[in-house]
Amino acid sequence: MTLNLCVLTPNRIIWDSEVKEIILATNSGQIGVLPDHAPIATGLDIGIFRIRLTANDEWLTMTLMGGFARIGNNEITILVNDAEKASDIDPQEAQQTLEIAEANLRKAQGKRQTIEANLALRRARTRVEAINVVPS
Repeated sequence: MTLNLCVLTPNRIIWDSEVKEIILATNSGQIGVLPDHAPIATGLDIGIFRIRLTANDEWLTMTLMGGFARIGNNEITILVNDAEKASDIDPQEAQQTLEIAEANLRKAQGKRQTIEANLALRRARTRVEAINVVPS
């Protein structure tokens, strides 16, 4: 049995096919979803998203930059601000972005700048984590 997974951003369809299992970073922690999962709707955090493929049983790693997921009747719809496959991330660029984000947080002044710098840092860390995930 499989799950129908659709991952959408405001600009494009990231994924639309059957999968065996997913692991999502929600606002209340990570959840795993297998076929016949109880229906839920949940907010998604900035974090790692893992998909177990039906064809070869391998795991695909992606980043999700916050959004929402609806799960029910073996259908998963994920609406996110942005998403990126780990294989599409340039490791050097991701590391440079992380270093810049860390520097910007240190220089941030005021509440708004600090919040924005923290969000940028979380996004940058997630991208670096995604390329360092060890395949299962």
